[in-house]
Amino acid sequence: MKVSVTGASGFLGRHTVPVLQSRYGAENVLALSSKDYDLLDRKQVRLMFAETKPDVLVHYTAYSGGIGINRAKPADFYFINIMMQALVFEEAVRYGKLKKLVYPMGGCSYPATAVSPIDEGQMWQGYPQDESAGYSVAKKMGIVASRSYRTQYGLKTSVIIPGNMYGEYDNFRNGESHVVPAFIRRYYEEKKGGAREIVMWGTGVPQRDFVYAGDVAALIPYFIEEYDSVEPVNISTGTTITIKELADTLKSTMGFDGKIQWDRSKPDGQMVKIFDVSRLHGLGLSCPTPLAEGLAKTIAWFQAHYETRGDGLRL
Repeated sequence: MKVSVTGASGFLGRHTVPVLQSRYGAENVLALSSKDYDLLDRKQVRLMFAETKPDVLVHYTAYSGGIGINRAKPADFYFINIMMQALVFEEAVRYGKLKKLVYPMGGCSYPATAVSPIDEGQMWQGYPQDESAGYSVAKKMGIVASRSYRTQYGLKTSVIIPGNMYGEYDNFRNGESHVVPAFIRRYYEEKKGGAREIVMWGTGVPQRDFVYAGDVAALIPYFIEEYDSVEPVNISTGTTITIKELADTLKSTMGFDGKIQWDRSKPDGQMVKIFDVSRLHGLGLSCPTPLAEGLAKTIAWFQAHYETRGDGLRL
């Protein structure tokens, strides 16, 4: 079985490709990036299928980022993601030989009014958090695409909804990163510069559910081989931690002995976002890496690559 992975040089892609290579053989897994094909160009998408001839496509390519960049460029987030999704689904059925398409979307696509723990049935019960709605709604249309293309063409898809992922290879760029990589970089640089105080966005009150990206990657073979439903599946831990608790944990882990100040003029985002993982557990699956262990791996990787500016560090 030949598996192509778009966005293979990205965060989750870097975790997933080795898993797939171990499962299916390195010679049968093709890691693709934007350098190979422009997925905003229909001819390039068609060419991708024609040249790589996949049995399975794991479609990770997306334009994503943290709350700051989402607020600044909502139209870009909407247009780029909706276009890539539409073209990939359409050309997949024109290619005609694809046995499975695995498509991830973000937990931010759930309504802002969703009640935690958020189960998959709440997806269409409201509008997402406004700060990231451009991205969130575009990715949410993957569920519609999955249902529509299965109904009309018989295209088999698996739609997965990872929780708030963190881990090695994450995006650590200032102004673009999500909360875990943003905190790690801030602590590291402020400690390195001898700062005695660090300012964090918001109040620290929001509650989140974090999942180690390596755990998500480890489950992809199941969704290629076993899962055969249009129903999306949350992939997370279902555990709760406040942003303040996360900040305190990272402060201790990274040895920063200064004070934390919270800038309450900055947005918190959704106040409570914890994922219901009953459907995941019902499939006999879980994400077992404890937060402390996953954070330690992430910090160690960041520190090593920050000093060397090695391959894969998005700064």
